[in-house]
Amino acid sequence: MKISKLSLEEILSIVEPIMENCLEGSNEGDHEKHVRDFTDRMKNIVTPEELQRQLSAKPSTYFTDRQFLNVFRRRDSVGIVWKQSISSCDDELINQAIFKEVEGKILIDHCMIC
Repeated sequence: MKISKLSLEEILSIVEPIMENCLEGSNEGDHEKHVRDFTDRMKNIVTPEELQRQLSAKPSTYFTDRQFLNVFRRRDSVGIVWKQSISSCDDELINQAIFKEVEGKILIDHCMIC
């Protein structure tokens, strides 16, 4: 399956549950859940200690709603951009992630919310 060749609906049906799980893991402080669908490269960056460091900011902020904005197709991956809401304020953030296939499974190879 080459993700970049799929229809928008097919892509979103794959990546939305992956991102939902990732954000739930962050909100719950559950490292294993948060990185479940990360590439090894990403898992080496987001260690349990690094996630804890990121979550240690006070007051605590949780990811809430997100709205799909666009897909960017690459040769071997797709980039997805969402408008991301958080619990601590009304700011509109950008959630952007790169998804690629590794050994038949679609994984997050980059993610940044800012």
